Amino acid sequence: MKHYLVIQLARFGDLLQTKRLLATLLARGDGQVHLCLDNSLQSLATMVFPQVQLHPITAHGTGLSREQAYTVMFQDNRSAFAELKARQFDEVYNLNFSPLNFRLAALFDPDTVRGHAWHNGQEISSQWARMAMQWSRLRRQSINLVDFWAYYCRDAVAPATVNPKATPQGDNIGIVLSGRESRRSIPLELLSKYATALARLNKSGRILLLGSLSEKHAGKTLLKSLTKDVAEKTDNLAGKTDWKDLVDALGSMKQILTPDTGTMHLAAHLGIPVTAFFLSSAWCFETGPYGEGHTVFQAIRDCLPCLESDPCPHKIACLNGFADPNFIRFMITEKTELVPPGINAYTTQTDDFGVDNILLAGNDPDKAARDEFKKFLGRHVGQGCPLGDNAHQLAMKMYRDKDWATRPSPESRRIS
Repeated sequence: MKHYLVIQLARFGDLLQTKRLLATLLARGDGQVHLCLDNSLQSLATMVFPQVQLHPITAHGTGLSREQAYTVMFQDNRSAFAELKARQFDEVYNLNFSPLNFRLAALFDPDTVRGHAWHNGQEISSQWARMAMQWSRLRRQSINLVDFWAYYCRDAVAPATVNPKATPQGDNIGIVLSGRESRRSIPLELLSKYATALARLNKSGRILLLGSLSEKHAGKTLLKSLTKDVAEKTDNLAGKTDWKDLVDALGSMKQILTPDTGTMHLAAHLGIPVTAFFLSSAWCFETGPYGEGHTVFQAIRDCLPCLESDPCPHKIACLNGFADPNFIRFMITEKTELVPPGINAYTTQTDDFGVDNILLAGNDPDKAARDEFKKFLGRHVGQGCPLGDNAHQLAMKMYRDKDWATRPSPESRRIS
């Protein structure tokens, strides 16, 4: 029996976005799939990936002081690393470019490692990983992260099989209060207006405010801003849900409104219809909801997507479309003539390569370039896609001289 190890040390949303890769390894049916992850996500991973054997380590030190985190990382991770080293993994998928990931990679034969390996004291990234670093400079021509990680395997499962089609599963409407970066989130005064409009349309269900403990106060503030009739049918669950509670709450929903968050990806995993808001550095073509039937509102400006670490010189002008009075009308009626300037509306579908965002309203001048780039990558991963007019230019940007001159990386040699 073979043993496959996926190392995913990033956070909540990234864990869910590893699903297509994990599903591919499980679908081979010839071995055990293992997942190394941060211990704060162990209980969630047990629920969403029950067939996968987990190897939790301390990667982030969630809830610990710096000194405690260092102590735990040193003591607990030593035993976890020893256990991993003692196993004979046939293939290791090391997904994150981080010092801890490279230290983990050093435990294994570099010829078994896809992604980011350690060889003779050097950090080595495979061709597919290097290509992603190249196209990260062309962010308007990116692909979904779920598909990027999946194509470390040339036998990736069909995109349509990854998540259920979006289908209402209850009468409640969820509203996620904030993402990790406030600039990527909808301000409370706008969420209050959205909640009011949806609550008055949704007669039978409740409005559920979702967030971590740090958003509990934001939930209280939003509740106070609502009229009495809307507040009476709204529950502030921020800081009150563990992973099981969150899954149960999502399972009662007909729709969830959210910025680019881990909760968005969990909802997509469960097949809950997502209405997602993308602005600032959040770019739906990179990290949008995966599956069929979700709705995405993407802010469109020449400066997007930006870097959230850089100050915004435009006073977050990408938020203007979401503040336009017509946006709520458009969100409710779906009448395309109401879409505000600076907003594109998409619905999600899947094709042979991965997830796609289909324009419902707005203007998308980058679509042709994205489609050609996806065909180029499809050809690279063995799908036999026809190449477009700019294939040579893309090859010059994506490939290095040594890609032509050296032996292929392990993922390139994988036979479907």
